[in-house]
Amino acid sequence: MSVRGSFRRHRCTGPAVALSAALALAAALSACSGDGPPEKAYTVPGSSCGIAVEPALVKAVLPGGDSLTSATQKPNGGTVRCNLSVDGKEALSLAQAWWGDRDSATGVAQAYAHTDNGTLPEDERFVYTGRAGVGQTVSSCEVSEHPEQDLYIVVETRDTGIDDPEAIEKLLTAYTKAVEGSAACREPAAGS
Repeated sequence: MSVRGSFRRHRCTGPAVALSAALALAAALSACSGDGPPEKAYTVPGSSCGIAVEPALVKAVLPGGDSLTSATQKPNGGTVRCNLSVDGKEALSLAQAWWGDRDSATGVAQAYAHTDNGTLPEDERFVYTGRAGVGQTVSSCEVSEHPEQDLYIVVETRDTGIDDPEAIEKLLTAYTKAVEGSAACREPAAGS
């Protein structure tokens, strides 16, 4: 007797494959649909590295996670950067940077990632996209330590999946206004 003759073929592979494919599809769809983005379980303080700004505006451009930390960096004599991290991963940078007084928001934006083809309102003080933005402070923001320079604010999300031009614009304008009212835009009082 040949092996070929003793083997009987059963046609159950079609339904089994179809059932396996249906289960895999259902699992993939349930994993994708979820309940939306991960929850933002952390609390955003009313001040980010010493600059008071509405916590909801900051939270709107942060990813979900459990914990939020901040750290101030001063990479050079003209920049102060506030880095916010969610669950230990850098998520947002809020920076103050002095640039030459002939620069503009669009000119400064060219030095930062994710600002290409940004929206430029009529006053031309701000340029922003869904991931980053640059704002120019008012001309009265001047200190002797940075003569003939203007202070610019830079908001940059990191690789967090955030892409929300409206949220970036709101945070950028609020943070710029907050910096304008802070010590960063005023000469220290005599004797300080």
